[in-house]
Amino acid sequence: MFRQHTVIDSPYGPLTLVATDGVLSGLYMVDQRHRPGQETFGDPDSRPFGEVRGQLGAYFEGELSEFDLPLRLDGTPFQRAVWEQLREIPYGETRSYGELALALGKPGASRAVGLANGKNPIGIIVPCHRVIGSTGGLTGYGGGLDRKQRLLVFEGAAAEAPPVATLF
Repeated sequence: MFRQHTVIDSPYGPLTLVATDGVLSGLYMVDQRHRPGQETFGDPDSRPFGEVRGQLGAYFEGELSEFDLPLRLDGTPFQRAVWEQLREIPYGETRSYGELALALGKPGASRAVGLANGKNPIGIIVPCHRVIGSTGGLTGYGGGLDRKQRLLVFEGAAAEAPPVATLF
């Protein structure tokens, strides 16, 4: 496995793009919960990311609502199934963890779906931000609830940013 990475600017802060054997295998935000160590990202090199940069730029400009990129999603079979379900959630819409579990034919697996969702290695492009709690509220997001709110408002999935619950 040969890995390369680059860092690009975005409206949501710097994004680290990682390619494995020339295929996008990671998109990580600063302070992301399950972000691998920098040493796993490989050599700095922006060459394999031209199309990714172009599509992300169009997305952030509001000109692209569906990504068309080859992806390398490394995970367990269940995680990969969840991540494929995430890719089926249309731009501007949300689904609950329970709805995803039902779509997978595992109606009692909401918690497992949530855990797999949190380990999504390619944020934004594999839209884990479009998953909400059963009551419609925002729940955990590896990139932070503030970013999740902003992404949902940007996509029109929320008319305004719902309040973020804080723990005291």
